[in-house]
Amino acid sequence: MTSLPPANLALDGGDPRTSLGADPKHASPTALDIVGRIEQTKGRNVSFEEYMYYGAITRAEEIEANKKFLAARGPRTFKNVIMGRFSSGRVADGDGSGAQSVATRELSTGEGEGDEKVRREDTPNAADHGSSVRYGVTDAQRHTASRALRTASWGTIFYLITTDILGPMGAPWAFAQMGYGPGVALYTVFGVMSCYSGWILWKVFCGLDSDRFPLRGYGDFFFRIYGTWARHFVNVAQALQMLLTVAVLILVNGQSISQISRGSSSGSTGICFIACLIIFMAAGLVLGQIRTLQRLGWLANLSVWLVVALVILCMASVVYGPNYAAIKASFGMDSDLPIQTFAGTPPSGFTTGGEGFVASLNGLNVAVYAYGGAMLFAALLAEMRHPLDFWKSLFIAETFIYAAYMLFGIFMYSYQGQYVYNPAVQGIAVYGMQTAGNLLNIISNLIAAVLYSNIGLKVVYIEVFHELLGFPDLTTKMGKIWWAALIPVYWVIAFIIGAAVPQFSYIVGLLGALFILSFTYTFPSWLAIGYWIKKDAIVEGEEVFDPVTGTYNYVDHGWKRLWRGFMKKPFFNAFNIFYLLGALVTCALGCYSSIEGLIGAFQNDIATSLSCTPPL
Repeated sequence: MTSLPPANLALDGGDPRTSLGADPKHASPTALDIVGRIEQTKGRNVSFEEYMYYGAITRAEEIEANKKFLAARGPRTFKNVIMGRFSSGRVADGDGSGAQSVATRELSTGEGEGDEKVRREDTPNAADHGSSVRYGVTDAQRHTASRALRTASWGTIFYLITTDILGPMGAPWAFAQMGYGPGVALYTVFGVMSCYSGWILWKVFCGLDSDRFPLRGYGDFFFRIYGTWARHFVNVAQALQMLLTVAVLILVNGQSISQISRGSSSGSTGICFIACLIIFMAAGLVLGQIRTLQRLGWLANLSVWLVVALVILCMASVVYGPNYAAIKASFGMDSDLPIQTFAGTPPSGFTTGGEGFVASLNGLNVAVYAYGGAMLFAALLAEMRHPLDFWKSLFIAETFIYAAYMLFGIFMYSYQGQYVYNPAVQGIAVYGMQTAGNLLNIISNLIAAVLYSNIGLKVVYIEVFHELLGFPDLTTKMGKIWWAALIPVYWVIAFIIGAAVPQFSYIVGLLGALFILSFTYTFPSWLAIGYWIKKDAIVEGEEVFDPVTGTYNYVDHGWKRLWRGFMKKPFFNAFNIFYLLGALVTCALGCYSSIEGLIGAFQNDIATSLSCTPPL
């Protein structure tokens, strides 16, 4: 029997996911079988109602386990908080057992509860869903193994959410394109709605995730509500977003390296810009080979405070004025006008993101990008010891992020006006402070690259290359070889995109409009419509799931059932439909403005593809 690696996807080593296509009759149990991710048994699809049934059981067990955990841990002190930051995450579960170590020992040696030997059933019976032994693994072992993968507290998840989302460096530029009033309004609206989207993902996760059928990725939400086609559509979109995200990281950090290499001389161009991009790409190649992460919560904590330090540094630099040279090189704006700010939309000639409505839309795109991060919420929820506490992490993180955007964006715009640069750290005029800021920015982005390399690139391989193209499991020798070979290809493609479109604000806007907006606003609203209509269509007392046969007795099907589910909460469901349509319109407008900006940048020779000349 294969051994389950004591690991989880985001916070600790290994990869709990393996093949979805292997025939369970001829394959030995894998980590996937252990945690119950097999969602088809002898050709029978698992129903939405079955996910709900086991999800309710798991949530009830987690509530009791959390009570025991809190009682055993005792009151929090400064000492145990600090010690917890350096722990590996392997804590005892709610009943006091060492979940990960026990799970590993049992699954490696075949020991069950009370040293009972585990027998392997090569041919499961018809009632495999109600059996205590499945593919040689008892329900107790499956439960223990699933619990072993859930160790993160809500405090750790707060830091991970903040690390994933917080990016205030574009906020001043967004205000410069929209003005104070529209900027505050849009950052507030998008902040509230991104929090609502996170609430949707949390509620759906708590309803559909269970120890028997763990929900591990963003695509799993859609598979359990809409089917296989929806999972593939979302996973392909996720793969494209991750590719563009890496391209943005290469571009912005290449610009930082370029600024550092020039020294204090205003006439120097420093290292060839393409070489600067290659330097960061090389670092990404190394980080991309890391398949296991230890103490990511501590790294996320560090990253948050690095960003705070960077914000303070940028705010202190305003006494030296804007970086007029960077503004001229990137946007072609001369420095002959006095610094001005506007309560409403700035007039023509006072924006660097286009003219009039197009400039406002480009500012809106940056605001959308600022709240992106919901794509990783499923992976983060899957690591929580008590997922019902996720709302605490979400609310505190979103409040902190919103406050940071408001304070930093308004402050920098007030002092630098139309000459604000994006990202703001590269708009520092004094070389010494600029270099310090660029170094902080590079370190912070490297930590973000670790997060995206471990989760994002792994999702690309597992959900796209493995599921759609038939590549081997990552846990196999060939899978590891393919992983090592594809990482350089992935980063090289991202490098080409970043070098071919060296106009940071517009490529960020396009990424924000096309993908970040979709994963943060469009997809959650789509998910909410399907989830609550299906959930509310259940007729309590008449429809019952039988765990022995794995069947559910529906009283009806089709449009009648869907209409009943919709009318259970008509205003709530109508709001989600309106939310979906609004997100789609915003996506279209954002893509239009970004594409127009990119066309203008190339027509005016402001951006040059694959050039040694830096774009700032």
